[in-house]
Amino acid sequence: MSLPPLPPDAPGRPGALTRPRRLVPGDTVAVVAPSGPTVPERLAAGVALLESWGLRVRVMPHVLSGHQQLPHLAATDAERAADLRDAWLDPEIAAVVCARGGYGAQRMVELLDWDALRAAPAKVFVGYSDATALHEAFALRLGLATLYGPMAAGQVFTEDAATAEHLRRTLFEPERVRLLGSPSAECLVPGRARGATAGGCLSLLATDRGTPAARPDFAGTILVLEDVGEPLYALDRLLTQLLRSGALAGVAGVALGSWADCHPAYRINELMLDRLGPLGVPVVGELGFGHGPSSLTVPLGLPALLDADAGTLELELPALA
Repeated sequence: MSLPPLPPDAPGRPGALTRPRRLVPGDTVAVVAPSGPTVPERLAAGVALLESWGLRVRVMPHVLSGHQQLPHLAATDAERAADLRDAWLDPEIAAVVCARGGYGAQRMVELLDWDALRAAPAKVFVGYSDATALHEAFALRLGLATLYGPMAAGQVFTEDAATAEHLRRTLFEPERVRLLGSPSAECLVPGRARGATAGGCLSLLATDRGTPAARPDFAGTILVLEDVGEPLYALDRLLTQLLRSGALAGVAGVALGSWADCHPAYRINELMLDRLGPLGVPVVGELGFGHGPSSLTVPLGLPALLDADAGTLELELPALA
């Protein structure tokens, strides 16, 4: 049993999302940098790992360009958008993988030609953290399921074998990784719920509220949330913004990932219960995705069963077709 599709005429709501095809050895993947600057040595290590899986890797032209005035950006907004557009429209490229997070994706979302991207064949899109802005855009504007997973120049991808292997299986053998769980998973609010997965980085989702293309709410979804480096009061503010804006109205369940470097750590579950408990839906903590030392790849836009008592999220379909 799965949830009925969202109404196709509801503004800002994705309908049934399209699953791109799985990868096979010999496919070409493009690396883009829609957010912050990339460390060349880490990029080289990530490219080598992807190539060891039998993939051809094309690093787009502006990944290592830098921005002369704003060093927190990988390149100018126009250059970062052009890299993503060109990779997406290239028929030889089967997947687009972000180099890293940081900040900047939301600055270039409106520079993309979404009509052209929509007309192109569906591709795999992989990234997390700041890439949340793009995951939402791909869901709402392209109707495309995506992968909230490790990035090519990310330390967790190149240094944690479990993280890399989970992404590899998701890309090549997605039927083997339909059950997501972690030894650290903890039931915060018991129960089971079905819904399409959505979400990502808490701060990006809160920042998106009020923008013209944001979805009105996450009704009917299993909302996945994580973040990094935020003090407790900031997490409180971000969750409260989602609540006050109506974004959490009708949410089916919540799966929480890591809260790396958020402090004080021992208070985070108390905050989550305070803010999310009154929703009256199942909530599971520490499911094992996000900015932690090891990270699962979580498909977004697919029907799934959240079992808070068991501490698992089970996909009803393989992530890729």
